[in-house]
This record gives sequence, structure tokens and C-alpha cells, in this order.
Amino acid sequence: MKRIDCLKAIAGKVGDALVVGSAGGATVEWYDLHPSEGNFRSRTLGLASSIGLGIALSLPHRKVIVLDGDGSLLMNLCGLSTAAWSAPRNLIHIVFDNSVYESSGSSPTATSGPTDLVAVAKAAGFPRAIWATDVDSFARAVSEALAGQELTFIGVRVQHGIVPGIASPTTDDTENKYRFMRHIEKLEGRKIFGSGYPEL
Repeated sequence: MKRIDCLKAIAGKVGDALVVGSAGGATVEWYDLHPSEGNFRSRTLGLASSIGLGIALSLPHRKVIVLDGDGSLLMNLCGLSTAAWSAPRNLIHIVFDNSVYESSGSSPTATSGPTDLVAVAKAAGFPRAIWATDVDSFARAVSEALAGQELTFIGVRVQHGIVPGIASPTTDDTENKYRFMRHIEKLEGRKIFGSGYPEL
């Protein structure tokens, strides 16, 4: 199964959900398929899940999707326990498991051996943690999670490799952050950023 096919299957389904991408190929492909000010790119391996959790807890009425990779999640497994403990019902954590550290030379991750990330999520306390076995079941699982009110973890095993010819996002990290936060300000109708100085 190819990751790009999975992403294509959900690109038209996410609506105004906020999407946090990890520092891997899924983010590059997602930005190409679904350009939006509601996309946030994490450059630090492992932090997408924690950033997504923080956003989900801050905006409990809005769906938040994390697009993660196995290598990234393995860098921050404690984030699963924190998410399960906090139990935001609006968070959907998707992990594309290709069993390699794709962005740094494709050396194998622990999931190339006995580690099962869905089993880890279940053990951490996620009320819903499933493997999607094909593109259709993946799209269906995401649709159900978007329509439901339950902290969800969806794992999908995919081939490694980024689709050739897709360019990385052109915005730098600072610009991406400000665009994302301004987008939230518009959605929520309230000011988040300010000058930091008291009103006169």
C-alpha cells in the first residue's frame, strides 16, 4: 500500500480539521495534496503527536489530525500515554508505518521487528486503536473518527519512499507557524497573537 494513496483518499474528507504533520514524507505529500493554512509542520522528529495533543486540548470543539510516521512516534512513545491520559475526544492520531527512518537514509525502525504500534497505543490506553489493512478501510476509519467523539489511533503499513517530483513546502517554519495561528484566529473569531504590551 502506498502512503500517497491513503492521503488522497482522505484529502477531501477532513473539512476544517487542523492537521499537524511530522518531519517526514507524509507531510510533504499532504501539503501537495491538501494545501491549507490549517496545516502545521513539525520539524522536530517525534513532536507532532505532542503538538497535536496540545492543540486538541486547547480547541476541544475542533477536530485535530496528526500525520505521523513510525520513526517519529518511536522518538516520543511517552506521548501516547499522555494523550490517552488526557483523552481528548477530538484527536485522531494517524501513523504511516513503513518500518524505516525514511528522511535520514531509510535505516530500519523497531517496527521492522516485533514492535506493533497499534498494540502500544492500546496498552497506553487509547479507547480506539486499529490497523487499517487497505486504502478503503483506512478512509473509512478516518471518516468514522471525524464523525465520532473518541480519541483514535489509526495505523497503516505502507511502502517507503516519497512520490518523485513533489517539492517540499516553500514556507519556512516561522511563516508556517504564524499562518497556522492566524488561521485559528479566523476560525475561532478571537485574537491569539498580540503585541505583548499593555493597552494604553
